[in-house]
Order: sequence, then structure tokens, then C-alpha cells
Amino acid sequence: MENNHFEKMAKRYDTEDRIELAKVIINEVKPELQNSKSKSLLDYGGGTGLVSLELSELVDSVLLVDSSKQMLDIAEAKITTKKIKNARVLHTDFTEKSPDFKVDIILMSLVLLHIPDTQKILKELFNTLNNDGKLIIIDFDKNNNVSHPKIHNGFSHDEMEERLSEVGFKSNEIKTFYYGERIFAKQDASMFISSSIK
Repeated sequence: MENNHFEKMAKRYDTEDRIELAKVIINEVKPELQNSKSKSLLDYGGGTGLVSLELSELVDSVLLVDSSKQMLDIAEAKITTKKIKNARVLHTDFTEKSPDFKVDIILMSLVLLHIPDTQKILKELFNTLNNDGKLIIIDFDKNNNVSHPKIHNGFSHDEMEERLSEVGFKSNEIKTFYYGERIFAKQDASMFISSSIK
């Protein structure tokens, strides 16, 4: 992942637009975390914690993983300020180093589009989940108006289902839940939520 870009962005990452979009995502993810009070949640590519820190009361623990140290510094400051007792951060990149621990739920919100080898990261996340663990992915639907050398232009539902099945996930549910103006590389776009069980 292109770290420098995110390191530079860190301080000005939490814009009003991003905060608003995070609220939409949080509302969509909450039902997925029903009855998860005893479960561990890993937010992969969690950035400044815009999404997962707002979900911390629904789970036993939150681990924010990101390859950008500056993003995590901001997340850590939020954890301290808001006195969130069950959240911590981890500076690492699973595409370079496999984790040596397991979790119950993994959330990846608007991150997959930044990872060139999607199959590799999905495999790593699959291996990081406990049996019957859940992977929740929020990302953009395939969008032909978006063309950028460093990101995927979204994903079709069929393509996502196929990739998740190939990795070994048993069941995958995918649905589009939001349409917004200029939310994806300055283009109008829709987002999907995918929920998969190991």
C-alpha cells in the first residue's frame, strides 16, 4: 500500500465529508455486530478509527490495524480522549507480515480498493479469523467513471463473491446500501456491504 500518501493525509483525513460517510457506514455495520459483546473486532486499514471506534461498545475489544503510523497516532489520541478502554492500535501490514493471532470479526471499510493483490489480503484475513468468524467488507460498487493508477475502480458483486469463495468463505451476502454524490474519486458512486462467514 502507498504509505506516504496516507502519512501525508493523516492530519487532514477526518474531513466533514469523511465523517458523514463514516456515519452511513457505521449505521450499516451495527446490525452485523448484534450479539457480539464477547467478540473481538479487528478493523483492517482502520486509519484514524472513524468507523470502528464508534462501534467499540458493541464488541469486547477493537484492534485498529493500519500501515500508516500517523493515522494510528490520531486514532490513539481519540482512544485516550474518549476514554475507550477496549481499543488499541497495531502498526502493521498483513500483505507483508502475517499476523500471529486470531479474531472473531474483521471489518474492512473502504480499504480493499487500495490493495493491489486483493486475493492475497483476503486469504490473510481468512486465516486471521477464528472458525465461524465474520468478515465485513464495505467498498464501492464497480464504477467505470473511476480510473486511477493506484486504486481498483470498485468491485462487482459477482467478482466479490467469487473471490471470497475461492479463499474459503462458506457464505457470502452482498448488497448495495448507499448511493452518494462525488464520494469515490470525485465521482457519484454506490457502496456495498459484504458479510462472509469462515
